[in-house]
Amino acid sequence: MSDFELTEEQQAVLDTADGFAREEFWPLQQRMDDEEWWPDTAMPALARMGFLGVTADPSLGGAGSDVMTSGLIAQGLARWNHSLALSYVAHENLCLNNIAANGSDDLCKRYIPGLCNGTSIGALGLTEPGAGSDAIGSMATTARREGDTYVLNGSKLYITNGPVADIVLVYAKTNKAAGSKGISAFVVETNSPGFKVAQKLDKMGFRGSTTAELVFEDCVVPAENLIGMEDKGVGIVMSGLDLERAVVAMLNVGMAERALDLALEYAKTRKQFNRAIGEFQLVQGKLAEMYVAVETMKTFCYRTLAKANAMDKGTAGRGEIHKLTAAAILYAAEQCTRVVSDAVQIHGGTGYMRETEINRLYRASKLLEIGAGTSEVRKIIIAGEMLRN
Repeated sequence: MSDFELTEEQQAVLDTADGFAREEFWPLQQRMDDEEWWPDTAMPALARMGFLGVTADPSLGGAGSDVMTSGLIAQGLARWNHSLALSYVAHENLCLNNIAANGSDDLCKRYIPGLCNGTSIGALGLTEPGAGSDAIGSMATTARREGDTYVLNGSKLYITNGPVADIVLVYAKTNKAAGSKGISAFVVETNSPGFKVAQKLDKMGFRGSTTAELVFEDCVVPAENLIGMEDKGVGIVMSGLDLERAVVAMLNVGMAERALDLALEYAKTRKQFNRAIGEFQLVQGKLAEMYVAVETMKTFCYRTLAKANAMDKGTAGRGEIHKLTAAAILYAAEQCTRVVSDAVQIHGGTGYMRETEINRLYRASKLLEIGAGTSEVRKIIIAGEMLRN
């Protein structure tokens, strides 16, 4: 693949995800938004399509493919059901891929097959009530070794898939005095003693992609569920964040594509002053700018995914890939917000109605400037890497 266009095989992946999401998941949008409802058939359906475990070893039920493929699936799903696409990324990229890339053979054999076949749902537990943008430095959740177990105490907030997850990849401090160098990663089963979902959160957008606060009160986790070495979890965090930004950026692409399609369709059919509103130059100007934004988003994000594919283990969290993934999601999120806002403007009063699809996209778009590191944090990362050289 070049950095600027998809191969025939990659285009086929995107087209397949698009067609499947339109048929299976688009009809679920309204109920998911109205009720914050999660369809329990979603993960098994994704598994049947081969969309789960994209980067996992085939011997464990995975596809043995790459991050680019995972990102294209996310883009296709986001065109038709952005809420479900977000839950897919949390499961596939934030949880499954991190375990597959960093877990022991035993951990992978125990957890990856269920995550690949959709019988288990995964989540990532990083953000806390007092640790958002400073998720590592301000982390308060602790884990202490007691014989053959670790005991976790603390809470995690805004956890995508939290209410429905079976497995959570949790970061906790095992050496509080060491700061960021005292963090460890654990696979926690949600039926573990001391684990509970404290509350299911009611969101403005991405409704149906259920979100929760998770609490650990003397939560007992087997010592073999430690990922990597004790106190060495920061490298896993940083590599995961770089890949997360590259894949989450694709949600912006899919959502912006859908917003442009909706705006174009409305501009052709809505009439005022005895003319379709698409005949007015001010509307045409918006459509043209939206098209340019979508096309540049795709070019930048595809290039970033291609670079992420070639990323060597241990190089994430610094350097060019750290800067590039932050830049891609910064640009994609801000352009997505702009495209969706312009689409609402073209829809006029209709776009302001809660039950419309463009309104759902509008309410959802703001999260993508906040999650996976705020726009401000992304700028700090980019400038920091620029000034380092």
